[in-house]
Amino acid sequence: MGEHGASKRVNAAKSAPRGAAKTAKGTVVAKAPAARKGASTGAAKPESRLAMVRRARKINRELAEVYPYAHPELDFRNPFELLVATVLSAQTTDLRVNQTTPALFAAYPTPEDLAAAVPEEVEELIRPTGFFRAKTKSIMGLSAALRDEFGGEVPGRLEDLVKLPGVGRKTAFVVLGNAFGVPGITVDTHFMRLARRWKWTESDDPVKIEAEVAAIFPKSEWTMLSHRVIFHGRRICHARKPACGACPITHLCPSYGEGETDPEKARKLLKYEKGGFPGQRLNPPPGYPGRPAPPLGGTAS
Repeated sequence: MGEHGASKRVNAAKSAPRGAAKTAKGTVVAKAPAARKGASTGAAKPESRLAMVRRARKINRELAEVYPYAHPELDFRNPFELLVATVLSAQTTDLRVNQTTPALFAAYPTPEDLAAAVPEEVEELIRPTGFFRAKTKSIMGLSAALRDEFGGEVPGRLEDLVKLPGVGRKTAFVVLGNAFGVPGITVDTHFMRLARRWKWTESDDPVKIEAEVAAIFPKSEWTMLSHRVIFHGRRICHARKPACGACPITHLCPSYGEGETDPEKARKLLKYEKGGFPGQRLNPPPGYPGRPAPPLGGTAS
């Protein structure tokens, strides 16, 4: 085998899950989680609060090694663009938002511009994101509020942000964490799913989940924890069929086995850069190992 084949083996070894084993052919196989104490008798001992906290923090540390490039997956150049893009991301993908916002921000680069726009023209620009009439009302309304109440600037306080049309706690924390450096936990559908699978919470209420997870981790970790968990949920720990056999943290997951455990089949389920596909951002940050997403109507390179 030539240099190319050898390189592939080296790269595979570098990206192997922690605790993974190799077959005789060199295939990386995710290591199944160790049996819980008492499992042989069918009476597993309930995990203590302290043990759960330690396991949760270890998951965060290991996700930091898996996704050292984790970042917000919305393209933005300033707090206003991030705020609008986050509102538009409801009920659609970040990819579709990123493909839509270049034309929107070219036409309306400031809150003042967007607040004074013709609604029908804004609707046409953001139509690909879905629910375009309601979203037009929200982004034009928040733009008017920024113009009239905040001097055209996005405020850097939670209590101010959540008063804006279409802005809830999740959107506010995205903006605070990524535009202002204020720690916050972003509880989206991916975060909710994984927090429950990892037994960090039993709640399905976003506000309760936010509070319970915040009690587990230092405040300084909240923003990056959110990115790592969401990255993992989008790439590996999917809603319908998680790729358990390709997951690097199976040894820490109490829900191992909910998805595909066969390594070869699991690898075919990986998405974005983990599956060798384009990412969600047209303009990813430096250090992102995947390919940029194509523009609207374009094709992946």
